[in-house]
Amino acid sequence: QVQLVESGGGLVQAGGSLRLSCAASGPTFSRYVMGWFRQAPGKEREFVAAISGSGGRTYYADSVKGRFTISKDNAKNTVYLRMNSLKPEDTAVYYCAADGPYADPTRMVQTDTPYDYWGQGTQVTVSS
Repeated sequence: QVQLVESGGGLVQAGGSLRLSCAASGPTFSRYVMGWFRQAPGKEREFVAAISGSGGRTYYADSVKGRFTISKDNAKNTVYLRMNSLKPEDTAVYYCAADGPYADPTRMVQTDTPYDYWGQGTQVTVSS
């Protein structure tokens, strides 16, 4: 069982930056693919970014590529999402998710994979 707790959300002006954190419980964090998703009011949840267990492979949605960076610190059981050049359309509840465990630390999963574990979400609001 993996428990995920997000933090770091808040209110920021357009063009600003935020860093989200997701702290995970459990001894095998390095074997999990970690993902960030978001859901805006009235919209379906969408994929934002993912990172392999080792942290060596990443993948981004086109809408955030070049602005957001996902990273992973396996020693701290934490995954981060650095968000730069924020836009009002980035406003959403951001969720951290974990899928695995996998024996291959370079394993990645499809963006529509039903991740196994989810956090409670953190609100990000970008004002224009």
